[in-house]
Amino acid sequence: MSDVFSSPAQPSPSVQSCTPNLPGFTCGLDATLRVVSGKWKPLILYFLAQGGPTRYGELRRSVRDVSDKVLIQQLKELEADGLVKRTDYKEVPPRVDYSLTALGHSLAQALVPLCTWGTEHMAEVSQVYAERATWTRRGP
Repeated sequence: MSDVFSSPAQPSPSVQSCTPNLPGFTCGLDATLRVVSGKWKPLILYFLAQGGPTRYGELRRSVRDVSDKVLIQQLKELEADGLVKRTDYKEVPPRVDYSLTALGHSLAQALVPLCTWGTEHMAEVSQVYAERATWTRRGP
């Protein structure tokens, strides 16, 4: 069985970009993970990629179970990282919407295979999580 993360002596073409050559990052994957780190950032990117500018309330309903504080914090981080654009229309009542920048769109496209994998394996993942839940109920 071959390992997708092959040894540095013979890097696979698909993993070639994960060689340590970027200042401050161990590899391209490290850079990507730093940008999308946070439980909700990939979902925020996913929902913003689904359409045009999105109002905060719509985004809040789409990204279920996230608190307002965390959603606002993660939107600010995505904006600071150049992935999300916040447009404040300076109106009363306040009207603000969020959209992806070109960099944000490129990252959202990179997440598509992960979304596909999750869709294709949702039943197996659900089963694993159901089994894992019984472990915590039984105790050590």
